[in-house]
Amino acid sequence: MKLELDKLRQSGRISATALAHGRAMIVPGARLEDIQRAVEAKIREMGGSPAFPAQMSRNHIAAHYCSPPGDATTILAGDIVKLDCGTHVDGYVTDNATTVDLRDGDRSLLCTASKMALENAIAVMGPGVSLTEVGRQVETTIESMGFKPVRNLCGHGVARYTIHCAPSVPNYADSKAARLKANMTIACEPFASDGKGYIDVDGVPEVFMLKRDIRPKDNLGGALEKALQQSDGLPFARRDLERWLGTLKAGDDALRVLRKKDLVDEYPPLCEKPGVRIAQFEHTIFISESGAEVITRLPE
Repeated sequence: MKLELDKLRQSGRISATALAHGRAMIVPGARLEDIQRAVEAKIREMGGSPAFPAQMSRNHIAAHYCSPPGDATTILAGDIVKLDCGTHVDGYVTDNATTVDLRDGDRSLLCTASKMALENAIAVMGPGVSLTEVGRQVETTIESMGFKPVRNLCGHGVARYTIHCAPSVPNYADSKAARLKANMTIACEPFASDGKGYIDVDGVPEVFMLKRDIRPKDNLGGALEKALQQSDGLPFARRDLERWLGTLKAGDDALRVLRKKDLVDEYPPLCEKPGVRIAQFEHTIFISESGAEVITRLPE
């Protein structure tokens, strides 16, 4: 277990450092794609690999906005911007997120609601604790500040080469939630909204994941099979296919093949209504025999 925890901690340090690196770049006029690529480059520079494509979701978009290659989208002065990134080190996955409110600044009440909800949730975590209580901490904290938790988004377990697994970590007091167990690793991610607190799919997917291992009978060809091995079974983006295969056209041709053969799941943006503002903070937490260790928290 020591080796596994050492790798998990290394992964967490890289995720947190890359997140801070990207956060510092969130200023009006910056291109979203430039920040996402810089975050991924920082992860690789530090000896990790992205566990999923870095994503930046603005305003009413809660999650899963991943820039297409050549994305001209820039940050505007009044935006509230979520940055979500993750790392794996030898398969040990960590996931974290932060929000910058360019309208209301460091004292943003919406950001404070999400951040406090995360800290209050972490404070009650430990082996045997019901995730109902964790969700209650998120819900009551956010609602006490006049906002709504996004009820149909949740945190999740992480495992080796697995970004999403059981248990679900609810953002409300879900009576059917599981209990935390020792040696479990989870990602807790409260979303605070000034809207209704429910999201829908809206937009073009740029993030994909293989549904299963590639088999010889899939007849993908050597170049594509070799490229997909670099995903390690984790999510990837169109910009990854471009990087692996050399050109955007080759990447898009490959994606058409994967879709035709029904080999990929797709992850489009998740949104409330335009005009709504959403904040998100996230940490990865290891549940030990005696408590909870925040793996993605940088030292003060």
